[in-house]
Amino acid sequence: MSDKRVEIMVEPDQADQAGIIRQLALGKAGMQDDADVAVRVLRRSVDARSRRPKIVLSVAVGPEPEKDRAYRLQPAPSKGKTAVVVGAGPAGYFAALRLLEKGVKPLVLERGRDVTSRRKDIRRLYTPGIVNPHSNYCFGEGGAGTYSDGKLYTRSTKRGDVDRILDIFVAHGASPDIRIDAHAHIGSNRLPGIVKAIRETILGAGGEIRFDSFVDDILIKDGRAVGVRVNGSETVPGDAVILATGHSARDVYRLMVEKNIPVEAKPFALGVRIEHPQDVIDGIFYRQNPRNPHLPPASYRIACQVDGRGVYSFCMCPGGHVVPASTAPGELVLNGMSMARRGGLFANAGLVVELRLEDMGVSGPLGAMDFQAAVEHAMFAAGQIGDQRAPAQTLSDFLSGRVRDIQGKSSYVPGVFPAPLHTLLPPGVVSRLRGALTLFGKKYKGFDTGEALLLGVESRTSSPVRIVREPVTLMSPGVLGLFPCGEGAGYAGGIVSAAMDGEHVADHVIGFV
Repeated sequence: MSDKRVEIMVEPDQADQAGIIRQLALGKAGMQDDADVAVRVLRRSVDARSRRPKIVLSVAVGPEPEKDRAYRLQPAPSKGKTAVVVGAGPAGYFAALRLLEKGVKPLVLERGRDVTSRRKDIRRLYTPGIVNPHSNYCFGEGGAGTYSDGKLYTRSTKRGDVDRILDIFVAHGASPDIRIDAHAHIGSNRLPGIVKAIRETILGAGGEIRFDSFVDDILIKDGRAVGVRVNGSETVPGDAVILATGHSARDVYRLMVEKNIPVEAKPFALGVRIEHPQDVIDGIFYRQNPRNPHLPPASYRIACQVDGRGVYSFCMCPGGHVVPASTAPGELVLNGMSMARRGGLFANAGLVVELRLEDMGVSGPLGAMDFQAAVEHAMFAAGQIGDQRAPAQTLSDFLSGRVRDIQGKSSYVPGVFPAPLHTLLPPGVVSRLRGALTLFGKKYKGFDTGEALLLGVESRTSSPVRIVREPVTLMSPGVLGLFPCGEGAGYAGGIVSAAMDGEHVADHVIGFV
């Protein structure tokens, strides 16, 4: 007899009560309690449609024991081949693990610093507002997700084995809860330690990792990638090169154009970070204020269409903080993060508008990237301050086109200053954000509260450039052995999808070398 899968609903304070879950699941399955019958929770989510939110559990009931999901890296005998992996984010590190499993040595080159040293550069973003272009919230060991929450939700379930990715995280220190939570996250306080543990696994199995190693050239001989140049002088040879540089490596995109490696402009989304007190969001989406202490802080995912373009929330952080995500001096970029407990006083999310290439009025492979950069530079220049303080406007003032002093508080540590976001943002973005905010205010009573604050700008939702790769070989057209990978190549949208693409590319590298 195989397992039955049933769905049960429990009170929030019962979600960790194994005895209650067992009895409800057995009853739903129509089975008698028996020592040989196992009950396993497969999925956990919150149903907040009623005034008393419930926890929904998908449960397997039956005789099948839970499979051993402990990940253990078992490196294969060496093939005597080396793959250069450019970037130590999830795409790069998971590619490295996969290469080791198949006997190919990964040599990971990361422009930024290790995850511990990287903290110092991130602190300097706050005070005195200095941006290290190689080590910041986007660049450095672990990639952009390390210090911005570690969300593990993905829709790309057909691109790889999500369970395997989660198991690898658990093996390196993540909570097993990420296997069952519908919207799992690790937390910015825990993810750095997990990234370090993955590094140690790679090194222990014979891989090599170098930090402060900025790749500024791809070495091509007779139409084949044969290595890279690092820091302007050092030649690093390899039998293949994986480009896993993330969504913000503008210098890499420019290098591709200079070397006639095919790239193309890609649509992306742009808007603001919207911030509410967390208890306001709890009241709107749980209809509870204060919320039941057994419930997680309320989150949301909202979307609508305005004038033929999607407007939607992105990277929502309950109990979180708005953070500076700039990657170069003279620009201002925002992101969001939260700790594992999500215990902050504020909730924030990107609220962004879909931009197509025709909306930007750009041409050329780097046109969308240049458009993105121009908005970020305008945000920085608006304050004439020279640091990472952010232009901000209350929701009501944004709708009415006013600029007044900002009385409310914000989680954004560098600070905010009043500014006309309604003129700093592109007109099409402004009109659609206004339309969406009006709709959301009607649908979610209280969302348009005067306590809501808009901060500019949320612009790194995805890469504005795609490094083209062949659909079968996954190599760049015309350059054998060059494998674009992950978010920077337009093939991922977060930690899990980037990790899966890293494994997918590694499998093709193994077949190539």
